Amino acid sequence: MNMPAQTLQEPRVGNRVLLVEDSRAIATVLLSQFQQLRDLECTHVTTLEDARAFLRSSAREVFVAVLDLNLPDAPDGEIVELVQSFGIPVIVLTSSVDDEKREYFLQRQVADYVSKNHLAGIGIVVRLVERMIENRDSQVLVVDDSAAQRAYVCSLLFNHGYQTLQAADGREGLRLLQSNSDIRLVVTDYNMPDMNGLEMVEEMRRTRHADDLAIIGISAVNEKGVLARFLKSGANDFLTKPFETEELYCRIDQNMDMLRYVREARDAANRDYLTKLYNRRYFFQRATELHAKARSGELRLLVAMLDADHFKKINDSYGHQTGDDALVAMAKALQAQSGRQGFPARFGGEEFVYLQVLEIDQDPRECLDYLREQIAAIELYGPDSQRVLLSVSIGATLNPGESIDEMLSIADQGVYLAKEQGRNRVVMVGEPRPVPGNSGLLRSGARSSS
Repeated sequence: MNMPAQTLQEPRVGNRVLLVEDSRAIATVLLSQFQQLRDLECTHVTTLEDARAFLRSSAREVFVAVLDLNLPDAPDGEIVELVQSFGIPVIVLTSSVDDEKREYFLQRQVADYVSKNHLAGIGIVVRLVERMIENRDSQVLVVDDSAAQRAYVCSLLFNHGYQTLQAADGREGLRLLQSNSDIRLVVTDYNMPDMNGLEMVEEMRRTRHADDLAIIGISAVNEKGVLARFLKSGANDFLTKPFETEELYCRIDQNMDMLRYVREARDAANRDYLTKLYNRRYFFQRATELHAKARSGELRLLVAMLDADHFKKINDSYGHQTGDDALVAMAKALQAQSGRQGFPARFGGEEFVYLQVLEIDQDPRECLDYLREQIAAIELYGPDSQRVLLSVSIGATLNPGESIDEMLSIADQGVYLAKEQGRNRVVMVGEPRPVPGNSGLLRSGARSSS
């Protein structure tokens, strides 16, 4: 009988690295490198007793510890056991690694071990910590009919910062993948009851492609032909049981890095370089899908155009760098407002577009007025420390019309009305009305008066 899948196991949520190292030179270099990582704090102590005292009061803040194996009051690696007793993943710094030490590290399930005798080792430690920060946003699904094997693999993944889910067979694995869109990696056994790993992988590939989901198959060494069949079914990689811990980590890291590279390349193509909002091209891809659902009555779609007021004056008075800072600040306000149902994009110049899938009882004007107020409240200062006043004129519509272009044209009319009525306001437009001299959407920068 299949055991039920476990709920999502999440890694530690602190943002602090505990560094236990008695060498001042090594500690100085590591601390300097850690400080360059975003939103990371670091605590440095030099002895076992100092580490114990810190952990008693602040263990919850620590998500990983970097430990010297030989300390003045703990020469035989006692620091590893102490830190792991608090459930904290461990990276070991050591002057040498022989077979005996390696076996000890593997038995203790440390996240990794690194030689500190050269600068390259320092770089490896920093990259490990950075990777563990990145990993906390990724879910990994482990599928195996052996509860012990699932728990073992999940413990290794936890030590590298991943969120983990478990399934006891292929059908349970499919169900979990369908209900958890944040899963980025599947590690699956081959030989399972009801639905084996190959069958599950084939089904998974019907909905999730290799540039969005990595799959690593695992099989016993005596099961001939499984490797090729796994790869042909859609798996990215393969491991033979029994596997080395370091090999599993390397395969996982390589596959997750590939997904990150693909995501970064996709973002570079789809996002505006300055504001990091989606660009005009990608907007139309997404908006067309939402518009089709709005036309069929599946959802209420709000389309709004936003145009910064007196933007030319900001550039002329404070310089183009301040103008760029203003656009970035407004983009952040849009992004903060959007949540899961909103979709902001930059159309070009000082013009933004904003889509919102509204709840049945949600007031569109209230939503946009709040956004307008948030932009007006932005505290931005020019080179002379004088506050730069920001505001936007917003035109919007709920009328789906015949196309997303028609919705944008209607919303664009609202922007003109908002400008005419004094700017810094929201104008909702009902039925489409042609704008004199304009047969469609205005090009970026067409509003010279702003």
